[in-house]
Amino acid sequence: GEQKCRHYAASIPFELGGDELLSGISIYDVAATNTAPFHRHVVSYGMSELFYSPESAGAEFSRWGFEFTFRIIPFANDNNTDNEPSWAVGLMNNLASYVCSSKKWFEINHFIPANGPIRLETKTEITALAFVLDPALGSINTPNGRVDFLQMVGLTSKEYEWLKSAPDLERTASLLVKMREDNPLLVTDLTRTYSYV
Repeated sequence: GEQKCRHYAASIPFELGGDELLSGISIYDVAATNTAPFHRHVVSYGMSELFYSPESAGAEFSRWGFEFTFRIIPFANDNNTDNEPSWAVGLMNNLASYVCSSKKWFEINHFIPANGPIRLETKTEITALAFVLDPALGSINTPNGRVDFLQMVGLTSKEYEWLKSAPDLERTASLLVKMREDNPLLVTDLTRTYSYV
């Protein structure tokens, strides 16, 4: 809608020697509805080609072909000076670093462990992530190619182990369908203790 986001840019762009691979993050507040709780919608900038590039013009995918999104319920310990989920920004930058160093990108229904809580130094069962197409942002075509907005969805250790026991895109999809039954927007709640498997 007309909401103005809160945008945080990298202090020094990666291209100029900065540490953060993402150029920026925008955060939107999403009001509670009868199908979703109040949450923050975090969107990355920098996994796709952000500016016109003659080398990329007409390509099938814009750079890596996606941007990260994340829908998260505000966490009590996020009461920092700006009351923002800065840990989510760090998580996205870590995933961006993984993609750039491994040359392995994410697609719908992929999943990955966080090797601990997704919010560091936090007691939470959410220790892994799956990826879905963001239900609001979807995919767009740009002059530099297609961009999918891949929403990160928090998984419990039990859910991750279940997926890992027989890795398959259809298995991941079936878990996410089950999660959507009572969480249509797949909003991540760090306090969730129950499992869907």
